[in-house]
Amino acid sequence: MNAFLKLLKDSPAGPVFNPWHHRDPLHDASTRAPAIRQEQLASYIDERRKATIILLAEALGYQGGHFTGIAMTSERLLLGHLRHKGLEPDMVLRGVAPRRTSKDSVKADGFTEPTCTIVWGAMHDLGIDPRSVILWNAFPWHPYKPAAGLLSNRTPTDDEVMLGRPVLAALTAWASGARILAVGQKSAALLAGMGVTAPALRHPANGGAGQFREQFARIVKKRG
Repeated sequence: MNAFLKLLKDSPAGPVFNPWHHRDPLHDASTRAPAIRQEQLASYIDERRKATIILLAEALGYQGGHFTGIAMTSERLLLGHLRHKGLEPDMVLRGVAPRRTSKDSVKADGFTEPTCTIVWGAMHDLGIDPRSVILWNAFPWHPYKPAAGLLSNRTPTDDEVMLGRPVLAALTAWASGARILAVGQKSAALLAGMGVTAPALRHPANGGAGQFREQFARIVKKRG
């Protein structure tokens, strides 16, 4: 796992935020924010050493991994503010106490991300052990719009997505028993470029939640 984590340090130049090695000077609560995000990611991955599925989406978003360090996972989930949906913080982390890294003044209850709620909710509703699934992204860092600042998202370019290839290869080598499911076209393209054939799921964003749930449920039941 150490080799995989070390690869994340080499994020590309340009409008890309590296949550594990960069500080967000306007929105991070402390100088330790990157270290906290590193700890949370390391614990998250380590707890899933026997994962059977890797859900591979597109890129980190500012409402999710930018502040938690974990793909498709929001601060609001880590802080226990999604319990009314049946989503508990210990679904994500048990090895370390979940923490937020954004300032309270930015979002009182922490950031929330629709994709996070949909994906974790689907695992909960299907009765899937959350430690059997690794959530990851084809482009593992957070691409943002320069004019809008760090609290924005942009679609990574095709060339940028390919830069995530070594990281994904290291992750799949570590979680060798896991099958990859592509969430969205960017992740499907990366896998195709690596010679990997994987089932493609509709991305939950932009009206795709229902289709994502149906496709994910069908694949999980077939495997069962």
